[in-house]
Amino acid sequence: MTSYRRPNRRTVVAGMMGAAVSLTMPALPGRARAGGPPPFATVRHQFTEVRGARPVPAVPIPRLGAAALNLASFRGKVVLVNFWATWCPACRTELPILDRLAGNGRADLAVVAIATDRDRSLVAPFVKKLKLRDLAIGLDPGGLVARAGASDGVDTPFALYGMPISFLLGVTGQVEGYITGEADWLSQEAGRLFDYYASAGRG
Repeated sequence: MTSYRRPNRRTVVAGMMGAAVSLTMPALPGRARAGGPPPFATVRHQFTEVRGARPVPAVPIPRLGAAALNLASFRGKVVLVNFWATWCPACRTELPILDRLAGNGRADLAVVAIATDRDRSLVAPFVKKLKLRDLAIGLDPGGLVARAGASDGVDTPFALYGMPISFLLGVTGQVEGYITGEADWLSQEAGRLFDYYASAGRG
């Protein structure tokens, strides 16, 4: 049986250094590839389009206070999948934004935040403290959904190149791109990014 290790600060930093191995390099800040998605960026990071990614496999993800969720079940919607940890200061800033996004009633968008803490008992008190009410909280203490490095042996399109990190799934269920660090998902730029990928299912 394969043993999976959860990411700590050291492995996350190491993963960030290897990000270019499997993902395309971003264009200049604030600029989008011709014919590609609209630009979406923070002060330090920008949304990076992923080419040739395979669909997300059907993996049941334990969910805080509810039945397990499966990312493959969201096909037909754009899905924002955020990976976070209780030790991450930027996550404390971004999670309330994601909670508001999840509660805005947009029918073509699903928002899932997956905790990567090894100790899952830390997650519920953390979520309660931040008063997150609408956000679907997944748990990945065994590292079955995301990997911190190429040698972890986890068959997943989610690589933890930073913390937090958010992946955008298109309507066909495959990873379309990612951005590291906290982002303003309530901004007009984010809305245009969601519109772009949602429109792919309305052809």
